[in-house]
Amino acid sequence: MSVTIKLTGFSELKKELEQLSKSAGKAVLRRALKKSAQPLADMMRDLAPRGDTTTDDLADSIAISSKLSKRQKGLHKRMFRDDKASVEMFVGAGPDPAAVNQEFGNVNHGPQAFARPAWEQDKMAMLDRLSQDLWAELEKSIKRAEAKAARQARG
Repeated sequence: MSVTIKLTGFSELKKELEQLSKSAGKAVLRRALKKSAQPLADMMRDLAPRGDTTTDDLADSIAISSKLSKRQKGLHKRMFRDDKASVEMFVGAGPDPAAVNQEFGNVNHGPQAFARPAWEQDKMAMLDRLSQDLWAELEKSIKRAEAKAARQARG
């Protein structure tokens, strides 16, 4: 199944991001991605099966992060491997291999999907949130950079 999404405004966004240092621009992207993905993570937690104890509770392992576990890194193919200005954020269960069994099922039980249904329900709303959050974070960061430059100019 393929999905086509039309995104606009990236040339304007790129122009604005170029006003910031690379690290400030990446921070803007990370903050906006994390904030806009929070409702998706909450939805996944609501749909994920709960265990009998906190140690086997899949819902509690769902997080938003720019990091993957060692196992997840080995399975992940970075889309922007050589792009030092790119930012990736991941939403989903932690390194628990049981998450895949829950999502897709196995020989002992059928699937109890939680990630895919949450994504299907929230993807367009998340893109809208991301658009708004990106511009808001960008404006805040530019104001901070301008205030810092003004303080330095005053001595």
